[in-house]
Amino acid sequence: MNWDLIIDIIRKIIDVTIVWVIVYQILKNVKSNVKLSLLFKGILIIWIIKIIADAIGLVTVGLILEYVIQWGPLALIIIFQPEIRSILEQIGKTQLLGRHKILTVDERERLVYEIITAVDNMRKAKIGALIVIERDVSLIDYINKATNLYAEMSSELLVSIFFPNNPLHDGGVIIQGDKISCAGAVFPTSNSLKINKRLGTRHRAALGITEETDALAIVVSEETGRVSIAIKGELFYNLTIDDARILLIDELKPKQDEFEDEFEEEEDV
Repeated sequence: MNWDLIIDIIRKIIDVTIVWVIVYQILKNVKSNVKLSLLFKGILIIWIIKIIADAIGLVTVGLILEYVIQWGPLALIIIFQPEIRSILEQIGKTQLLGRHKILTVDERERLVYEIITAVDNMRKAKIGALIVIERDVSLIDYINKATNLYAEMSSELLVSIFFPNNPLHDGGVIIQGDKISCAGAVFPTSNSLKINKRLGTRHRAALGITEETDALAIVVSEETGRVSIAIKGELFYNLTIDDARILLIDELKPKQDEFEDEFEEEEDV
């Protein structure tokens, strides 16, 4: 085996590896964005229908889908330009230590304790609140437009931020790791038709940010004091404090812990 052949093999391995990394990053970000996930499924369905139409000789259907496939990418780039830009930005961003910090068990439990304590106090006093917890997808664009704090997590600070007449109480709080990064953040509101019309702007903003990212959003209703949590574009409405605590602990587990739990369950079986 000569050196030219070895270099050629290494070059091909690097080439394939780079392609797989790019594809993985794109699919990872598509998975965390509800809108793009639905779009991806729609494209897959169109391709399947096109293959079936060609196989059984549905000429008209096949011709229409041919035009959709031919001109669809251009239309999608125009319509979904913000989402595509967001994915490219996420691929280009590195995860900074401290901002995307992997919490220890004790830090995670303290974080959930402080959040739940604040939520319970605001629930009883009927103080409206929107708390968003960043996970893998960066929320830096929303943080830059808000009032930066980067303060130590405490239930007292959370309650004071959302206390009526506080200048920041109308926006949302973003938590990165075990720090309160900012307050007064404004999020996109969901246009989903599944949302109860009685739910207000905070609930729609919670769904909106979880449709576009993998963040968690906790909402306290100002009118009823009810607690809700939005995850991946789905709203878990009117939770008890215990249910909210369990849900947060489960969702904030590192992926490694989730894999270990599944492996232990399989071993038990």
